[in-house]
Amino acid sequence: MSAPRFTPRSIAFLRSLKRNNDREWFRERKDQYDQHLKAPMVAVIEQLAYDFREFAPELVATPKCIYRIYRDTRFSDDKTPLKTNIAASFPWRGLPKHQGAGLYIEVAPQWVWVGGGMYAPDTSQLARVREHIAANHTRLRAIVESPGFRKTVGTLDGEKLQRVPRGFTAEHPAADYLRHKQFLAAKEFPAAFAHDPTFYAGLLAVFRQVAPLVRFLNEPLT
Repeated sequence: MSAPRFTPRSIAFLRSLKRNNDREWFRERKDQYDQHLKAPMVAVIEQLAYDFREFAPELVATPKCIYRIYRDTRFSDDKTPLKTNIAASFPWRGLPKHQGAGLYIEVAPQWVWVGGGMYAPDTSQLARVREHIAANHTRLRAIVESPGFRKTVGTLDGEKLQRVPRGFTAEHPAADYLRHKQFLAAKEFPAAFAHDPTFYAGLLAVFRQVAPLVRFLNEPLT
């Protein structure tokens, strides 16, 4: 059986949705969304659920991981009702919803974004992660400075403080990593990658490299 992937019609639908971001337009074409976007994403997730057993059994992969297409516009100046991508996140089993580090995929009209990490830790979580980094920085370096990580996703990314946070010295050997407010690692592909025969292998290669970072970040939270 061939590896799961999207189709050219998946990207074509997202581009049409971007031009016609309207509830009625979408309602009339909901079956196309289900066929060309949701069904392929479910197939990808089902295969990931199998493959996670080998290298990331702590991560959850079910169809519930798919984000809703409808945007929450209550507190946003942008009132367009629909997201113009399909995305799914794979959280750490046992942590509360939207907490900790995880993996993520997004297919949009212009790109495919594959990666993971910790996007918006609260103050308490961030403090625990920084203490963990300070005490285990050689392990973190072994993950994010490894040849495989650098070749696949580059360097650890995410918003940073200008200075080392209070409680740590500027001379700390992990000073640069302690400045992070986010811990992100990803690779961005062109949109056509979503329907390329190498799509699933490429997705899996990124997730294999980022999963050890996710595991490291979640250690002080579990």
